[in-house]
Amino acid sequence: MTTTALFDKLWNEYVKRTPSAKKVKDLFESQGNTILNDHVAFRTFDDPRVNIDVLATAFINNGYEYKNDYHFPKKKLYAKHFEHKTDKNAPLVFISELITSELSTEAQSIVKSTLDSVDFDEVDPMTLVFSGKLWNTPSYDLYSTLLNESEYAAWLYVNGFCSNHFTINVNELDTFSGLEEVNNFLKDNGFEMNVSGGEIKGSQESLLEQSSILADKIEMDFMEGKKEITSCYYEFAYRYMENGTLFRGFIADSADKIFESTDVNQAVLS
Repeated sequence: MTTTALFDKLWNEYVKRTPSAKKVKDLFESQGNTILNDHVAFRTFDDPRVNIDVLATAFINNGYEYKNDYHFPKKKLYAKHFEHKTDKNAPLVFISELITSELSTEAQSIVKSTLDSVDFDEVDPMTLVFSGKLWNTPSYDLYSTLLNESEYAAWLYVNGFCSNHFTINVNELDTFSGLEEVNNFLKDNGFEMNVSGGEIKGSQESLLEQSSILADKIEMDFMEGKKEITSCYYEFAYRYMENGTLFRGFIADSADKIFESTDVNQAVLS
C-alpha cells in the first residue's frame, strides 16, 4: 500500500466515525481553500501486542522514521512522532500509548482481558491502524469503570484502533491567516471548540499553535444496550519558523489539552 493509499483509507475510515470532519473540510473548501493534512494521531495501549512500535508498522514500511518522544505523566501516557524520510509534504504521525502499569489493578485487568480475547496471530500489524475494535461487544459497566479512572482508556475500549484525529494545516489555507480566524469561522458555523487550556493551545514562542473541535458523539452497541460515546475530532495547527524552516515537532503541554477533545465531561458540559 502506498503512502497516499494508506492515508486515503485512514481518512475514509475516520469520516465514518467523525461526520463533522467531512462537513468542516467541505466548509473550508467552499471558501476557496485546498486542505493539506498536518498530522494524524492514534491511541493505543503499551501492551507489546499493540504498542506504539506495532501500531507504527504501516508507516515505517511506507518510509517513515521515529523523530521524537513525549511524556504526559498526569494522563499516564507516552507518545512518539514519526516523519517521512524523503517526502516533506507527507503528514506527520503522532502515536500515544497508555502506561497500563500505572492504572489500578481493576483497570489493568479490564485492559488485559480485553486484549487477551483477541487472536493477534490473525491480526496484520500493517492494518492495525484502521482495524477498529477487535474485541467483542463492550460492556457499559466496564466502560464506566475505565471512564472513572482514565478517559483515554475508556475511549480506546469502545473505539479501538483508528485515526483519533486528522489535522488541517492552517499555514496552507488561502483565506485564513491564523487560528483565531479559523476558530471564529468554525463557531460561526455551529461547531463547538475544545476550550480546555483555552481555545488556542501553544503560542508563537513555542512555535506551534493548535485548536480542535469537540469529538463527535455517536451511538455504540453495548452488552447493556445502545449508549452515546465520543468518537473522534478534527484539529487545526499553525506552525512558526525555526531557523528558517517551519517547526515540525509537538508541544507536550498543548497536546495534553488536545487529548481532552474526546473527554465525555467536556462533551456533556458543552
